[in-house]
Amino acid sequence: MATIANAQRPTGFQGIIQRLARDAEAHIEKHSRRAQIEALAAKSDAELARMNLTRDRIVHYVFSDRIWF
Repeated sequence: MATIANAQRPTGFQGIIQRLARDAEAHIEKHSRRAQIEALAAKSDAELARMNLTRDRIVHYVFSDRIWF
């Protein structure tokens, strides 16, 4: 039979800071576009050309919905 340790959650200021850090990390991970950039960078030049994309424009393409270059 497995036992579960009675872990106490931090309370007060320390608990707030830990929750904020966890939420910030989740937000950054959710909005990270590194995987998309790496996937496009792994494509051949021919594949990128079929997408009307050049290697030097990958980052611009990935962030085109947020930043207008």
